[in-house]
Amino acid sequence: MTDDLFTAYRTFFGKGDALYRLFAPYRICPLGAHVDHQHGLVSGFAFDSGIDFLFSETENGKVEMASLTFEGLVTFNVQRPVEERQGNWGDYLRGAIWALQQDFRLEKGIKGIVKGSIPIGGLSSSAALLCGFVMAVDKVNHLGLSRQQIIDYASVAERRYIDLNNGILDQACVVLCEADKLLYLDTATGEHRLVPFGGENPKPLPFKLGIFFSGVTRRLTGTDYNLRVSECKTAAWIIQAYEGKHLKELGDTRLRDVSEEELERCSDRMPDRFARRARHFFTECDRVTEGIKAWEDGDIERFGQYVFDSCESSMNNYECGSPELIALYHIMRRTPGIYGGRFSGAGFKGACIALVDPSRQEEIRTFVTNEYLREYPQYRDSFEIFFCNPANGVDFL
Repeated sequence: MTDDLFTAYRTFFGKGDALYRLFAPYRICPLGAHVDHQHGLVSGFAFDSGIDFLFSETENGKVEMASLTFEGLVTFNVQRPVEERQGNWGDYLRGAIWALQQDFRLEKGIKGIVKGSIPIGGLSSSAALLCGFVMAVDKVNHLGLSRQQIIDYASVAERRYIDLNNGILDQACVVLCEADKLLYLDTATGEHRLVPFGGENPKPLPFKLGIFFSGVTRRLTGTDYNLRVSECKTAAWIIQAYEGKHLKELGDTRLRDVSEEELERCSDRMPDRFARRARHFFTECDRVTEGIKAWEDGDIERFGQYVFDSCESSMNNYECGSPELIALYHIMRRTPGIYGGRFSGAGFKGACIALVDPSRQEEIRTFVTNEYLREYPQYRDSFEIFFCNPANGVDFL
């Protein structure tokens, strides 16, 4: 256990408790951008940076959680109804309890410390925090949750309590991933596979993960994220209407409910923004399918090209990306040693991710840093580059 977590725990809570240690990794999605909320196909890695939890149980149901990354001590009681959101990081903890209370009577709370190892956006730190906290509460209350249930409760918390209309990609990567494999997930059916690089003839992974933080932070609840989700649903609704299909409530409609052929028949009659949202969905699902083939063939360059293509569609069809992220993307495309890269997460500020040649990582660091700061010198003190390795999903240590 890290000294700073242990010291902080003793400072806040004293001695004499039985301590549990839990690590919830961050995640990246190389292919499958912006489609999980439409029940599309996605891929992902967890990696070896994330959120550490050090905690013990409380008999009276009280939650007391402090953070070495975020400000404020979070306190509430799992034996009582959860309060409304308070606009701080504790909302994710309250949301997890709110979701669990729909099905369980919780008796024991937890007290502890959390610490994030890369405190930047675009890597699904919220999913890591939620999944880790759900697993911690499961541990002390002996709920016996399966890994799928951890995903589901964390997802319910984020969608129905935090009010972010995302899918299950982030939670699935945090919970299901294995270090030497690529997660493939059909978010409509829940079917998933952990695919070795090289398929039936597995090979060592020939890359590291590069995380390029633009220096601009963001929260998805303050961006156009939810608007894009609504636009995708509206696109599906329009296509269904033109095709004479039975319409469901808009909130229950997804682009997975229609076909690419139906889109092409209707696209000239649709407002362009809706047609482009739908086109991104179908081409991105195709890229996931073709990318898995390249991965199983052990062709990292072909796989990386699909990742670059994904970012092009994110910019042109999905219309996300801040000026800083777009600049980083174009720099990555001309950087020797980068196989492929794109915006991470929703693509509204935050970070870009890339698959990089490990033998050239310092060369990559120097080139990208110089090129980016030449264009955006105001981020000299906040721009950062990290190199990480794929990792296993959330678990006790």
